Amino acid sequence: MHIATATLASTAPYSQSREYASEVPKLDRETPDVYDKRTWRSHCHVGADGKLFIPPMAFKMALDTAAAMLGMKIPGRARATYTKFFLSGVLCMEPAVLPLTINDVACERIYANADGKRGSGKRVWRQFPRIDKWQVDVPFHVLADEITRDVFAEHLKQAGAFVGIGRFRPQSGGYYGRFEIKKVEWT
Repeated sequence: MHIATATLASTAPYSQSREYASEVPKLDRETPDVYDKRTWRSHCHVGADGKLFIPPMAFKMALDTAAAMLGMKIPGRARATYTKFFLSGVLCMEPAVLPLTINDVACERIYANADGKRGSGKRVWRQFPRIDKWQVDVPFHVLADEITRDVFAEHLKQAGAFVGIGRFRPQSGGYYGRFEIKKVEWT
């Protein structure tokens, strides 16, 4: 097993959209619009220390999606691709802690579908947190020997450019959550 610690930096803003309705109740006679304005920071992922973090599964799923999209063939293995090796042979288990608290994020007001599904009908104004710049170190546990340093780097590069993380990422038809690799250290 290897640990590939990737230093990743934003190339576009990042926005979180954690579901929190069951944790933050509406006040008596509070309209949905007023509730959203009061609680928009609750979309953030916040650790016990009060710092924001990017969930590890955001990076894992971006990498898995890139592997499936690329379909890169393994040399000398007929039609076998790296996809299954990324799915079962790479883990990302630690949150990427940002040097921010919920008071440091900007509010972005967007006109979105009320139920969050594109083209479903009624649209309403919503508020979400937006982080314009970020850089984090993300440790990936690479269990599959088939995944070389170059193969890992290429897949992570494509994940950052075309899949992304968070709300309104390229995978979902947006352009937020894109990132670039600053460096990768293998141990």
